[in-house]
Amino acid sequence: MRLSLITALSAAATVSATNLFVSDYSGTVTTFALTVNTTGSYTLNQTFQTTECAPNPSWLTVDIDRGLLFCLNEGLNSVNGSLSSFTINRDGSLSHVKNETTISGPVNGVIYGNAAGQRGIALAHYTGSAVSSWLLEGGGKFQLNQNIPYTLPKPGPNAARQDAPHEHEAILDPTGQYLIVPDLGADLVRVFSWDAQTLVLKALAPLVAAPGSGPRHAAFWNPYAVTGAGSPTYFYLVSELASTVTGYSVTYLPNNGGLNFTEVFKSSTYGLLDQPAYNAPAEIHVTPDNRFLIISNRNNTSFHLPEPNGSLLPSDSLTTFRLLPDGTLAWVQIWPSGGMYPRQFSIDGTGSLVAVGNQNSQNVVVLARDVSTGLIGEPVARMGLPGNTTCVMWDEWNA
Repeated sequence: MRLSLITALSAAATVSATNLFVSDYSGTVTTFALTVNTTGSYTLNQTFQTTECAPNPSWLTVDIDRGLLFCLNEGLNSVNGSLSSFTINRDGSLSHVKNETTISGPVNGVIYGNAAGQRGIALAHYTGSAVSSWLLEGGGKFQLNQNIPYTLPKPGPNAARQDAPHEHEAILDPTGQYLIVPDLGADLVRVFSWDAQTLVLKALAPLVAAPGSGPRHAAFWNPYAVTGAGSPTYFYLVSELASTVTGYSVTYLPNNGGLNFTEVFKSSTYGLLDQPAYNAPAEIHVTPDNRFLIISNRNNTSFHLPEPNGSLLPSDSLTTFRLLPDGTLAWVQIWPSGGMYPRQFSIDGTGSLVAVGNQNSQNVVVLARDVSTGLIGEPVARMGLPGNTTCVMWDEWNA
């Protein structure tokens, strides 16, 4: 397999560019400009870098409508983490607005509330075993609204990883009325509603996952792109410890009472292929065309890619599934991520490019993707980072 990497500017005039925001554990948040040239080749160049989310940036939440970026500092070697905000400038640079101390270990966040009224950001805290919410006050300003800590009466089946609750992600359901938080330590997917005025979260009945499975990240899917009660809705849960993807049919309970989950599908994240026993899936996304599901697989070293100098680059993988109308999945492809430990990836708005953050390879790789077939293809660009890569997001606000 050929690994084509564009590392220098083409002599041809450029025709368009967009920005990528990338965080890494060394303490930096970096802006890269991805430029497509008239020849069809790409270049990826660093244009901005800040350490104002140090020491350990773990997640970036982009507020597309308001040109804001929120950065979570996990605080790997400290008692607390932190939340920082930035305004996004037209050139992709970031202007720091605010930083506040949080419960330890924030690793994921999502904006929720009324788009035309009070809004907040909810954070999942892995080492802090908690969910927190923060009220957004405009212009990147925010204040603490609520801390919700959790405990376990006893360790889970996988005692080494399930010694405590480990909230790993915060996402919204398709209607925007429920907050969903997979808990790797408790084998739960927590569900919350909230008060429309105060945004105070209210815990509802959770989804109970298989013992020892370790829920990590999840994605919703509406086959006909129509949301709400009476419309088909499916939920796909990646469990890191069991290395599975489980599909559920979702029904909405009356009076804002929560969600009911009925299992309709379950598979290894490798699909049709035998997966290594030590595989640890991480990220999951539905593609913008609403037809495919992509999952990242870590710690499997499924590929060794030839480098220009003759050496081999070890690589973990991405799996693509086709979404079927009954909520089941059909395996399509497994493909190299371009490095080791693809902790997170994001897909651009066209669906034609996938940006992968390979944590242990300390790089970001941009892969081409065929929108019609769903197949991921060769890298079009790659860039190294100062530390272990944690998150990569497209600057869709400026795209």
